[in-house]
Amino acid sequence: MPKKFLAELIGTFWLVLGGCGSAVLAAVFPYDNAAANPLGLGFLGVSLAFGLTLLTAVYAIGHISGCHINPAVSFGLWAGGKFPGSGLLPYIVAQVLGGVIAGGVILLVAGGRPGFELAGSNPLATNGFGAHSPGGYGLLSALVIEVILTFIFLLVILGATHKQELSAIAGAPIGLSLTLIHLVSIPVTNTSVNPARSTGVALWVGGEAIGQLWLFWVAPIVGALLAGWFYKAFFASEES
Repeated sequence: MPKKFLAELIGTFWLVLGGCGSAVLAAVFPYDNAAANPLGLGFLGVSLAFGLTLLTAVYAIGHISGCHINPAVSFGLWAGGKFPGSGLLPYIVAQVLGGVIAGGVILLVAGGRPGFELAGSNPLATNGFGAHSPGGYGLLSALVIEVILTFIFLLVILGATHKQELSAIAGAPIGLSLTLIHLVSIPVTNTSVNPARSTGVALWVGGEAIGQLWLFWVAPIVGALLAGWFYKAFFASEES
C-alpha cells in the first residue's frame, strides 16, 4: 500500500498540475489582451491537457496502483467488484493530497506574474455552478452533467480494462474519453468528474469554491457508483 499511496498521490498531482495548470497559465494568453488570444490554449487545449495527463499517468503508474487518481474512479471500481473496499480510504487520501499539493504549486507559479489575483468566477480553474459556472448554468444542469459524464467515464474505464489484451492500450480510450468529457462540460461546471481535482484547487481559493464543493463530490461519486453497479449487473458476465 505505501507504493500505491505514493503512486496515487503523484498521479493525481500530475493530473491537476497538467489540467488545471493549463487552464490557469495557458488557456488565455497573452494575459493583457485576451481578445486577441493568439497563443492561448482555449477550451480545446485545456481538454486535451486533461486527457494527455491522464493518458501519460496510466502508463507511468498504472502497473503500480491501477492509476485511479480520482475518488470517483475508486468508488466506481469498488462498486463494479474490481477494487477492495479496504483500499478506498488510503487511495482517496492520497488523491486529495496530490490534488492539493498541485493546486498550491499552480498558485505559487501563477502568483509570480505581476497583477495575478484570485479573482473571477473560476480562479485556479475551480468548479462551480450558477455565478461560478463559466456559462452561467444552474445547480440542476451541473448535477445532471457531472453524474452522467462520470457514469460514462467509468463505463469506458471498466470496458477498456476488462481483458488483458485491452489493458495494454487502455490509456488511449480512457484519456480520450476525459478529453471529450471536458469538451462537453467546461462551459457548464468547468468540468470536474473528479472530487480530488475539484478539492485540490478549491481549498486554495476558499469562499464559494468551497461552498459549492459538495456537488463535485456527490455527483461524480453517484455517477461512478451507478456505473459500477450497472456494469457488474449487465456486462460483467461477458468478461473472460
